Amino acid sequence: METIVYEEPTTYLNHQHSVASWLLTYDHKRIGILYLIVVTFAFFLGGIFATLIRLELATPAGDLFSADVYNRMFTMHGVTMVFFVLVPAVPAVLGNFVMPLMIGAKDVAFPKLNLLSWYVFTIGFIFTVASMILGGVDTGWTFYTPYSSQGSESNVLLTGIGVFITGFSSILTGVNFMVTIHRMRAPGMTWFRLPLFIWALYSTALVMVLGTPVIAITLLMLVLERGLHLGIFDPRLGGDPVLFQHLFWFYSHPAVYIMILPPMGVISEVIACFSRKNVFGYSFVAFSSLAIAVFGFLVWAHHLFVAGISPYSALIFSFLSFAVAIPSAVKTFNWTATLYEGAIWWKTPMMFAFGFLGLFLIGGLTGLFLASLGLDVHLTDTYFVVAHFHYIMVGGAIMGYFAGLHYWWPKITGRMYNDTLGKLAALLIFVGFNLTFGPQFILGYLGMPRRYHVYPPEFQVLNVLSSAGASILAVGYVLPALYFLYSLKFGAEAGANPWKATGLEWTTQSPPLPENFRTTPVVTEGAYAYSKREMRVA
Repeated sequence: METIVYEEPTTYLNHQHSVASWLLTYDHKRIGILYLIVVTFAFFLGGIFATLIRLELATPAGDLFSADVYNRMFTMHGVTMVFFVLVPAVPAVLGNFVMPLMIGAKDVAFPKLNLLSWYVFTIGFIFTVASMILGGVDTGWTFYTPYSSQGSESNVLLTGIGVFITGFSSILTGVNFMVTIHRMRAPGMTWFRLPLFIWALYSTALVMVLGTPVIAITLLMLVLERGLHLGIFDPRLGGDPVLFQHLFWFYSHPAVYIMILPPMGVISEVIACFSRKNVFGYSFVAFSSLAIAVFGFLVWAHHLFVAGISPYSALIFSFLSFAVAIPSAVKTFNWTATLYEGAIWWKTPMMFAFGFLGLFLIGGLTGLFLASLGLDVHLTDTYFVVAHFHYIMVGGAIMGYFAGLHYWWPKITGRMYNDTLGKLAALLIFVGFNLTFGPQFILGYLGMPRRYHVYPPEFQVLNVLSSAGASILAVGYVLPALYFLYSLKFGAEAGANPWKATGLEWTTQSPPLPENFRTTPVVTEGAYAYSKREMRVA
């Protein structure tokens, strides 16, 4: 693809400075940064709840919070992190910023809709924060009935409305991404010249559009049942609480892939760049994203193995749950093959990518335990599930998000960060994460149930290890915020392409022009056209 670098003084960062210009912008890059601000705030808010949870669990007695307050702590941690960090982090932040650049477009297909999606997301977050200020919710982030449909004095209605509103942001973003990728690719940008991050975003958009309406209508029915006493899920009114679980997980298991597919796309970009090689088996990796999106809709009932569903349907869902691991394994093996004989460049994004591979592998393999019918009976609702979930969602998704943020930060800001501190942050997060959640696999196998703030004394050593690891993890997460902020003013100028990467986003200046490209670029080769000569960069 032709390389056109512009050195114009005007960028999307400095062409207007007023707050109103940001709040009324249609520029996809600014909207991505607006998402970054809200998601970062939500991330640290959820992290505060997590810190308080680990402080409570450092001792066997419930000596910091009452049971009711503890219930609200872990619920608000889950709601904040799942709906306002994990779901939007990569697609809404990084996807919004770089997707049009990567396909040679001047913006997304519907810029006004893009801005509306941020406002909808922010309004939903405000509703949820308001519920926290008013006392929080105590049902668990899954809002299981009958906890959520009867009895509780917590703010289920307000939280449910907040998450319901936020769902429309996902739908709008998904529609925008699909239309943009279909209709606005640069000349020569065929489907099999698309970067793999774009394939991942497209697959994610399919799940957003098809799955999010299900959780939206489920939460709406919950709000109506709680507010108007309709008999939908409440058995006292003739409802069925298992129906809620079916509807909730029909969305929420595909939502796992909303959270993990975009980080997988990031890892493909980072590994290709920092090993100076084309991704091994490009078409297999591309189609594996679509396969994960499709299979994701067929495995929801493995969350209901102990809920009384038919043993025959449980057997089928167990088989499908094993099958969904295949496309994820395709990606992992192909990334490994890409690294083989590559010229590895040990920069911060690559360190986070290696961290992703290690943590995602553990998370994926332990998922097979939970897909096994017999083992699942023993492990359900124990800390084994907590550990597995966090290895996938935090170890995988957040590591991928950090890899992408460090990879595209020079493009976003035009400034370089301190690479040594970046590597230190990646190391602290990897070590801290394993120390935090590794012991929880053992706790779960030994039978410690999740969501309890009191536990037998024999579990204390492992819980102290976990809480100590959480302190290391916290330092690892705070450190990037510090050196990113420092780099905004004092970082070295990045130039158009500091990583010597392929891809259209690296052919325009950093930060990019408001219109991205002066002239429409023309694509003449694949996404990862690294030559043998370029391998010397390592």
